[in-house]
Amino acid sequence: ESLMEAQFHIVSLASPVPQCNLPRMKFRLKELRLGRGLTQEQTAEMMGISVSLYNGLEKGKRRMNADYIESAAKIFLVPPSQLFEEEPSTIAIAGKVGAGARVPVFDTYEKGDGPQVECPPGLSPHNIVAVEIEGDSMEPVYSAGDLLFYTRWSDGSVPSEAIGRRCVCECEEGLGWVKVVRQGRDHGTFDLHSFNDQTPTMYGVRLKWAAPIKLHWPTELARKI
Repeated sequence: ESLMEAQFHIVSLASPVPQCNLPRMKFRLKELRLGRGLTQEQTAEMMGISVSLYNGLEKGKRRMNADYIESAAKIFLVPPSQLFEEEPSTIAIAGKVGAGARVPVFDTYEKGDGPQVECPPGLSPHNIVAVEIEGDSMEPVYSAGDLLFYTRWSDGSVPSEAIGRRCVCECEEGLGWVKVVRQGRDHGTFDLHSFNDQTPTMYGVRLKWAAPIKLHWPTELARKI
């Protein structure tokens, strides 16, 4: 057998075609084809199909089946599993928060539903949630539409690492804020400081929870899904 056939034989044994709902999956046909220096015409001929059919497969307009997957894997010299385009990791957007504005928290994190945003590079999506800035009360630090990512602590928890840092927090009234959290005068209370002089400090606030901001992602970079 030829070298290509031998390589494909080994690949096929090690990596069987995944059993999945093929029509909903995305494939890396164009990327792999260009990597091999092949045209659509050449690839279609090697697969034994028409150019128009291959073009439809590559653009996701025609349905891939197990035969096409095995054929493409053989041509591109990759395991069949490498034909599939990995879906980007996403993070739930829990709701909106403000600095001076009274913004109710709409928390979808526990449910796992709600709007999603593609996970920024370098940030693990594990146990991370995002909130969207509403209003202009945090200018020039944060702007309307920006996203803040944080690890949600359980209700009733304000960890020591939150003190003195910019946090997303929820007060007992169920309102969400982005503030610098400091210890209050009375036990169990906190003072919430703003980023500018426009909004006065909130003294003696009881919080359900507070979480330090891990990442600020400007609205123009966010890819909502």
